[in-house]
Amino acid sequence: MADDYLGRIGRLIRDARQHRGWTQLQLADALGTSQSAVNRIERGNQNISLEMIARIGEALDSEIVSLGYAGPMHLRVVGGRRLSGAIDVRTSKNACVALLCAALLNDGRTILRSVARIEEVYRILEVLSSIGVRARWVNGGDLEIVPPSRLELEAMDTEAARRTRSVIMFLGPLMHRFEQFTLPYAGGCDLGTRTVQPHMTALRQFGLEVAATQGFYHAQVDSSVSPTRAIVLTERGDTVTENALMAAARHDGVTVIRNASSNYMVQDLCFFLEELGVKVEGIGTTTLTVHGVPVIDRDVDYSPSEDPVEAMSLLAAAVVTGSELTIRRVPVEFLEIELAVLEEMGLDCERGLEYAAANGRTRLVDLTVRPSKLVSPIDKIHPMPFPGLNIDNVPFFAAIAASAQGSTLIHDWVYDNRAIYLTELTRLGASVKLLDPHRVLVEGPTRWRSAEMMCPPALRPAVVVLLAMLAAEGTSVLRNVYVINRGYEDLAERLNAVGARIETFRDI
Repeated sequence: MADDYLGRIGRLIRDARQHRGWTQLQLADALGTSQSAVNRIERGNQNISLEMIARIGEALDSEIVSLGYAGPMHLRVVGGRRLSGAIDVRTSKNACVALLCAALLNDGRTILRSVARIEEVYRILEVLSSIGVRARWVNGGDLEIVPPSRLELEAMDTEAARRTRSVIMFLGPLMHRFEQFTLPYAGGCDLGTRTVQPHMTALRQFGLEVAATQGFYHAQVDSSVSPTRAIVLTERGDTVTENALMAAARHDGVTVIRNASSNYMVQDLCFFLEELGVKVEGIGTTTLTVHGVPVIDRDVDYSPSEDPVEAMSLLAAAVVTGSELTIRRVPVEFLEIELAVLEEMGLDCERGLEYAAANGRTRLVDLTVRPSKLVSPIDKIHPMPFPGLNIDNVPFFAAIAASAQGSTLIHDWVYDNRAIYLTELTRLGASVKLLDPHRVLVEGPTRWRSAEMMCPPALRPAVVVLLAMLAAEGTSVLRNVYVINRGYEDLAERLNAVGARIETFRDI
């Protein structure tokens, strides 16, 4: 391997490590090597095998190199262009991955319509296929899922499973099929963290006990255990609620779930469970009553609804570029607070008449956004459980606030350290001051400028950086955009169709 390539790979590894917030010693510990070895790798002074590159990429959750391609995908953005025309919102990433997990409840054939072709979906499909589920694309974007008579959990693709946190939602369905089973840690999370422990607390009431050792969850199921009272979730989380729903779906009895999330992906799962013959009362509220059925064997056909977070992304793209853009198929029920805040800030937008999504339940509108002179909101921007402002939409307000006149406080209280990634906007000309790991102060308006930078490892902040590049005069480069592909389907191509100029390229 030529010295030039070693140096370039070393710089990619260094940037990925720094964006993860790790020291060289932390990366060395994860790889089982020395800090001096990591230092030599990053300086391009040590030969490095493809196996080691893959291990580093897995440790940093960053695609350092792609086998079969010339290298990681990058984006070259020519900014300062106005967008125009209309763009459709695609189906929800979070709903699709939950429904793929829920298909394990069904002994019959499941068809999901217009599933997002994104990396997160591909990882779940790889896991499903490895355990014997027949999953194939039909009619372009539809998925047909047929389970085998017995799942082969011992053959599970653990590498694919570790690359998605969604695998935690296998717990609810699998506990109906096995008295004991093993799952890899979900996305590298440790048992006891806030994203995992609430799952265990809820599912324990259905007889599931989990021990975490050597990178795996070892599950034991006592089918004689049944909830004796309402299950109160200790966290009103989306995936926690979904796991409890799937556990209740094939529990022979009535289960009441309190402090449940009523967010969009949870509602989609409830609609799907109803197609499977499971009665769910209280959809859209924080108390769900599930009438479970012990055996589910139906051929079902279901259409996931559109993604409100993608809709917010497209809305933000119009705002920061000062464009007039029509965003079609917006699930307005899940954006009403965001729109109210934006209208308070001075956003000029027009909503069309409401119509039903393909699932027959979700309310959609076409939304036209026009160039607007925005001012900072009176109150801080902070997330709340639905029907409050969606946690995943908070980062987009950083770019919007940077385009507005005045100071905006953004408080991302849910995720540790995600606010730090929003300071990357300073490299594009914004004034974003980090107050603590959860709060940033944004001063606007911004004179955006082009830059070359590494893609943040968090999905929504990564897209925020891309949107700011659309607004910046000149040519910007965003390197290693795997994280964006995890959550968005053909985003660059779709933005190009309404006037953006984004080129994909690889350099290794």
